[in-house]
Amino acid sequence: MNSRDDMTLKREDVTPARPAPASSARKGTRKRGVAGVVSALAVIGFAGAMVAPTGVALAQQPDPASPESAYSLALADTQNLTVTSDGAAIAPVQRGTFTVYVTPTPTPTPTPTEKSPSSPSGGGGGGGGPLFYTGGGAPAEWMSAAGIAEGDWGYVDYIVSRESGWNPNATNKSSGACGLVQALPCSKVPGNGYDPIDNLRWATGYATGRYGSWAGAHAFWTKNHWW
Repeated sequence: MNSRDDMTLKREDVTPARPAPASSARKGTRKRGVAGVVSALAVIGFAGAMVAPTGVALAQQPDPASPESAYSLALADTQNLTVTSDGAAIAPVQRGTFTVYVTPTPTPTPTPTEKSPSSPSGGGGGGGGPLFYTGGGAPAEWMSAAGIAEGDWGYVDYIVSRESGWNPNATNKSSGACGLVQALPCSKVPGNGYDPIDNLRWATGYATGRYGSWAGAHAFWTKNHWW
């Protein structure tokens, strides 16, 4: 067999390709058309989603002449709107006021006292200090009641007038000496150091015990201005 015969056989062995049916071609074209429409709609929807919030925000811009600011509007929304975890809006919180009445505590009123503020440990007061004398009377009556002889009244009057001015309630603020003769300390006087009779009775014992008599006490006082 020669080369021409070989070439003839090879051409005969080649099977020509069959053309696709017309119906298949039409189906492919239709699918591509539907896909294109869907893609176009998706692009349009996406663009609308991007533009819509901007348009709403522009439509809701506040009036330039309005005094309200973005901060005040946001603050009002924060105070008046509460949202649950599920996203459902509930009623705004109602804020009210109330008044608390406190009963005032009465201020205690101090109880008046007759105790001497300068001699809290004076005698004759039952441990709580002596009481001021309020019984009245006169120097002659007190000396007589205290048992002082009338011959000594002049000496007593001289000393008492300078010690207390015949004030039964006289008190030395610095030393605490009390009564007519300024007994020191006041607790030495049996009874009540501010009682004139008790004070003079104690003074008689002091004058005779230390100076021998009221006359001796008077002499010492005139030289030393104390006794």
